[in-house]
Amino acid sequence: MKSFERRKRRPGEFATIRAEMKRRNCLMRRYRLVILVASVLTVGTADTSAGLLRHTFAVVLQDMRGAVQAQSNSEPAKAGGDSAPGAQAPAQKDDDGITLRRRVDVINPYRVQFRDVTSEAGIHFHHERAASPQKLYLETMGPGVAWIDYNNDGYLDAFFVNSGLTPFFHPDSAPQPALYRNNRDGTFTDVTAESKIRTDGTFFFGVAVADYDNDGFPDIYMTGYRHSVLLHNNRDGTFTDVTAKAGVGDDGAWATAAGWFDYDHDGKLDLLVTNYVQYDEDHPELCGEEPTGHRDYCHPDKFKGSAAKLYHNNGDGTFTDVTEKAGLTNTDGKSLAVVLADLDGDGWPDIFIANDTQRNFLYLNNGDGTFRDATRKANVGFSEDGRAEAGMSADAADVMNNGLLYLFVSHLDFELNRLYRNNGDGTFTDFTIASGVGQTNILNSSFGARFFDFDNDGWRDLLVINGHILDDIPLHHPEVTYEEEKTLYRNMGEARFVDVTRTEGKDFRAKHVGRGLAVGDYDNDGWQDFLVSNNGEDAQLFRNEGGSSPEAKGNHWLAVKLIGVTSNRDGIGAAIRVRAGDFSSYDQVKGGMSYCSAQDPRVFFGLGAHDRVDTLIVRWPSGYVQEMKDVPADTVVQVTEGVGAKALKYPAPHPR
Repeated sequence: MKSFERRKRRPGEFATIRAEMKRRNCLMRRYRLVILVASVLTVGTADTSAGLLRHTFAVVLQDMRGAVQAQSNSEPAKAGGDSAPGAQAPAQKDDDGITLRRRVDVINPYRVQFRDVTSEAGIHFHHERAASPQKLYLETMGPGVAWIDYNNDGYLDAFFVNSGLTPFFHPDSAPQPALYRNNRDGTFTDVTAESKIRTDGTFFFGVAVADYDNDGFPDIYMTGYRHSVLLHNNRDGTFTDVTAKAGVGDDGAWATAAGWFDYDHDGKLDLLVTNYVQYDEDHPELCGEEPTGHRDYCHPDKFKGSAAKLYHNNGDGTFTDVTEKAGLTNTDGKSLAVVLADLDGDGWPDIFIANDTQRNFLYLNNGDGTFRDATRKANVGFSEDGRAEAGMSADAADVMNNGLLYLFVSHLDFELNRLYRNNGDGTFTDFTIASGVGQTNILNSSFGARFFDFDNDGWRDLLVINGHILDDIPLHHPEVTYEEEKTLYRNMGEARFVDVTRTEGKDFRAKHVGRGLAVGDYDNDGWQDFLVSNNGEDAQLFRNEGGSSPEAKGNHWLAVKLIGVTSNRDGIGAAIRVRAGDFSSYDQVKGGMSYCSAQDPRVFFGLGAHDRVDTLIVRWPSGYVQEMKDVPADTVVQVTEGVGAKALKYPAPHPR
């Protein structure tokens, strides 16, 4: 019988074995975690598609393979073999021949960055939140912000909403809004004084911009507590308060979000104003902990709701309140956001309202001047598990490139921001988990939110502005902060979103008490920028640096500016479709959107690698359909109803 002699271990071999066993156990746990997550996703929502699961598994497995490769190659560097600091590691291949890339290359391959240019642009607006020891509820909500080309020079100007006076906040002069003119060189000039925009101390929140009298110049509507204001553009750089004559003051209500749309297709823009809770600042509710004497801001459950107001444009500078006649009287509303768009594809603009702690409202247009409440049938009133949530912002966009507008609603911390999939039959399905927008923002309180294609790859992405309501929130939830990061999601295709916030710079990720968001291309380079209003803080302007990213140089874009003739001059309510080869994209000129803010009136399409558009089709609110062929990319196309289209030329943006 042959005897076996125990082999002696080399020095350090036991440590190597232990490390290898630990590595294998770690990998096994990660594989189990992958299976568990996939199971939860599949059971938790019926909308988890096979494509999403394949994508999720691919990303996780790629990360795991990368970890294995890194560990197997973790030998001491040989002399002279160290790479330079900051040098990019070359792509590697695993045993299956799959090229491994860094996560940033996968989720943000075009390396598009947003840079805070507020100071260098000459914008120095500070919002006053009117804070007081009495903690009035008004202090928490914060302002909207707007893009407006008030002088019609083709460049977006910036408008900032401010607060006002309260029984406990009486500075020598009331906080004022601000209008900044675009100097067309990347800078802005404060022209508030010369524009003659001045308020009387009303506490304002939101803004809606449109040319309500079809004179070719955009006007401003500001929503406020107990009174709202309509400012008519005099076409000479000044504005006049015409609220009393127009009859749109919404007096006595706490107005928040507002939007313009032509709900009856008569060629004149009507006004929808949403209202928040019934609140009395002169006799405020006292909330907090009585034993300790700690005062807190009240919860919205303390107050009754309010109905929205619909004002019909009479065409003579006046409006008529048709809320009851239109079937919109509903005092359950505690509204903070509105989207005005054709959500069921029948050619008539509908109303979607996001409510705080109450169900959302979806009113479908009957085409006869009335609306019907279709919220429950459409499945957009509640979360997937049937709860009313804290709706703060809303947007609608075609994120699948299938011609259907999906709905997005942002919420407070410990609630998921919701994405509702449009099923094309008048119903929606909660698509939150399957899309990827619900996984990373759970501790944030989200206000302004907009879909837009920030990297021009042909898929609309999502930007969310965050900031808590309570300035003492860490006392209640230590893991939550008052100031919060923005969140940027990239659409990987077919509404599969991934959080790319960490691929952006420190300015973008700096924490603020974010509120309003307005997206627009202020320098006309085709890469959409954005304005942010912060509660009690300085406003911010972020420039999209995609035009200078080498990785993004192959992506193209098209912007469409509409001029209505029979339809309202802004073309609000028009539907636009572009086709380039096998690529197709759809959008509408919508009213409202985001939180209490006004957006670039032009409609932008990212085209990816396509340098021309085969067909551009505009269906006007009047019913007229206009088609343009062989449209060059990387330009702003102005389409005049029934007349034709022309490319607008702007000087090349100055170098940064």
